[in-house]
Amino acid sequence: MRKISLSVIMIALLIVTLFSSSILTGVTVPAEAAKFDTGDTAWMIVATALVLIMTPGLGFFYGGMVGKKNVISTMLQSFMAMIIVTILWVVIGFSLSFGTSIGGIIGDPMEFFMFQNVGVTTAWGTIPFMLFALFQAKFAIITPALITGAFAERVRFWAYMLFMVLFILFIYTPLCHMTWHSDGYFFKMGVLDFAGGTVVHMSAGWAALAGAIFLGKRKVQKVNPARITYVLLGTALLWFGWFGFNAGSALGSNGLAVQALGTTTVAAAAAGMAWVFMDKILGHKLSAMGACIGTVVGLVAITPAAGFVSIPHAIFIGLFSSIISNFMVSKFPKGKIDDALDVFACHGVGGMVGMLLTGVFASKDINPAVADQGLIFGESTLFINQLTALVIVSIFAFVGSYILFFIVNKITPLRVSEDKEELGLDISQHGEFL
Repeated sequence: MRKISLSVIMIALLIVTLFSSSILTGVTVPAEAAKFDTGDTAWMIVATALVLIMTPGLGFFYGGMVGKKNVISTMLQSFMAMIIVTILWVVIGFSLSFGTSIGGIIGDPMEFFMFQNVGVTTAWGTIPFMLFALFQAKFAIITPALITGAFAERVRFWAYMLFMVLFILFIYTPLCHMTWHSDGYFFKMGVLDFAGGTVVHMSAGWAALAGAIFLGKRKVQKVNPARITYVLLGTALLWFGWFGFNAGSALGSNGLAVQALGTTTVAAAAAGMAWVFMDKILGHKLSAMGACIGTVVGLVAITPAAGFVSIPHAIFIGLFSSIISNFMVSKFPKGKIDDALDVFACHGVGGMVGMLLTGVFASKDINPAVADQGLIFGESTLFINQLTALVIVSIFAFVGSYILFFIVNKITPLRVSEDKEELGLDISQHGEFL
């Protein structure tokens, strides 16, 4: 019965997508074509491509960490996010995120349905509207892919894909709308999130924790990483792509993009340095895994602050977030909660640290859009707003994701059987192996 239910859902989605894409033109004819800045447009095309490459980079990053029997499945989870979320974003995700606001919580689902009224002749600032929509699609793609590290080596692939769809519709798009739409609840509160600390990393971190709790522990929690060279490659691709993630969020080829590029660079380096120093202080060897994980934590933490803080403050954010996440990884109750690849301790905690430190260091001198400066400049309003958003998002993302896991499990089992877990997901889920 469960398999039939899932098949019916899949067939229905295919039929709706086929029918809608055949009858809608997707063409917008404005009264007068907008004029774009060619430099801004060129940079944003590049930035969009850079953000997309982060997702296969994440696949390598996670794939290298799991056991040899689960590399393909883990990497494929990221790759399928590029496929499924792209279509979902075009059909309705963008409209829910950036359509006319409904109560400051969600957008009008029909305004940009199937990219209707999303054209290349209408503008979003100085770039084509469609370019902005496609840039935002890449953020939506990587978010559910980040979650997969928490329940690695034990999740059924089709169940994960169903969860991914529901997560985008019911968790990601409301957070995106509230944070980045001009009429969104958090936006009007004055909450600052330059490139996704709240929308991407906190939501993924809390969903990861919910998933790890719901699915339970693996039979064998300690496994040797399959390919540490994959982890190094994945980290390099993530760092490279993150320049599009953060600097691209300036939405133009300008000084703010350069500032975000600079803060991203130094925060990542500072965090990588802090992580390996901490490992040495704690008596561990300097490891490639530690250097990579620390660097990614720094990238996560600077994301909400990238276009709002100075270079010295970015170094502080990188160092501080790395120390906190390192501590969380070492103290996380792994015997009780099996967050396989420490997604919550790195992405969730890193995102929260970055959000709070944005409320400490955000400066009008860096970005005139900062209405209330950070605590270090003697103002407290922004910090309180950041803290309030942190609490709301944490509760919403964790509880909402746990409910979605429960619903998915009622439709189709989330967890593989013990014999398939022992066999490995590459063979049991895909019939493939390294």
